[in-house]
Amino acid sequence: MECPYDIMRPMEAASPEISIVLPVFNEAGSLHPLVAEIRATMDQLNRSYEVVCCDDGSTDGSQDILRELASRDPRIKVVAFARNFGQTAALDAGFRAASGRIIVPMDSDLQNDPADIPRLLARLDADTDAVSGWRVNRQDAFFTKTLPSRVANVLVSLVTGVELHDYGCTLKAYRSEVLRDFRLYGEMHRLIPAYVKWAGGRVVEIPVNHRPRRFGRSKYTLAKTIRLLLDLMTVRFLLSYSTKPLYFIGKYGLLAIGLGSLSFVWTLFKKLWWGEPLYTDPFFAISIFLGLAGVQFLLVGLLAELSMRTYFESQDKPPYLVRWSLNLGSNAPPPLRDRASRRPPQMIQHDPLPVVASAAPPDPAAGPEEPRHPVGGFSLPSAPAHLPDLADEPDSPREE
Repeated sequence: MECPYDIMRPMEAASPEISIVLPVFNEAGSLHPLVAEIRATMDQLNRSYEVVCCDDGSTDGSQDILRELASRDPRIKVVAFARNFGQTAALDAGFRAASGRIIVPMDSDLQNDPADIPRLLARLDADTDAVSGWRVNRQDAFFTKTLPSRVANVLVSLVTGVELHDYGCTLKAYRSEVLRDFRLYGEMHRLIPAYVKWAGGRVVEIPVNHRPRRFGRSKYTLAKTIRLLLDLMTVRFLLSYSTKPLYFIGKYGLLAIGLGSLSFVWTLFKKLWWGEPLYTDPFFAISIFLGLAGVQFLLVGLLAELSMRTYFESQDKPPYLVRWSLNLGSNAPPPLRDRASRRPPQMIQHDPLPVVASAAPPDPAAGPEEPRHPVGGFSLPSAPAHLPDLADEPDSPREE
């Protein structure tokens, strides 16, 4: 029987340029046509790629189909969960298993159109770090999906300051650097653009096609919107106060102590002026309660401050991100550690994905340096005009 998949071309033997990440959960009917569409689209681009499929504990035979697809095409990588952990966990595992310089997540239910991938890649120029898809003509039920999603999008835009029309669209394109040090929990995969923006990256949005579901049933529920709003509170705190938790907690402690002091002064005034007893005055009890609460707030803030400093200093991780540097010589921020060393042990398979070797540091005598990766964050590709851009590179893979 003739294999319907082409033999891998020589350019694809090295680390791929593009990693397409597919979270899969009970999508047996969609996998074959989706992979065929991805192959047709990417082969026309003539750019090396891989498809990283993370099965989230499917029970409908999706794992067998993925195993079959991977056996026929080495560009298809599979990570299978022991049970269902959710879309965010599947995307996080896919991001960590991906080895491409550009990572494109998309749904595996055929509602995202692989034909939009070239448009995302074209928009990911030298001044852009993330391109988010916007499902302008969304093909979903209005009251149970579209309306709650629009409300959530408005709230997320207001809280994070990153104005996007469609945070919930999985189809996006990221430079791999922006995902390397970011762990996903809950429903936080929808909030990655806010994290990129906070870290100094540039986020743009383009319209993409959205198709009706053909197979299976949707896994989206209103409960996910509620969880997203709770995650939004977490992200807002992390983005604004992750390096100064005492500022956030301490202001409420000082407010409580201030109100308690005012209440106690009012109690003393009534005692001295009108002769009212302290123990029967409710303001006396309120002043004691607020004073104790304020002291507890301050103590919790100090403990959080200690934990934050331990977190950064134990990892020798600075609380800032460096975009690029010039003429620093040996004092320049070192490059990121090798990707394989950052991958959790459980993600390493018997046939590990290829890893690009780290580039040697430039000679200080050779002139201005190229952008350097920060110690504890990601580097952004924007740089002076004389530095090379990703958009200017040929469509061939990097050399090992």
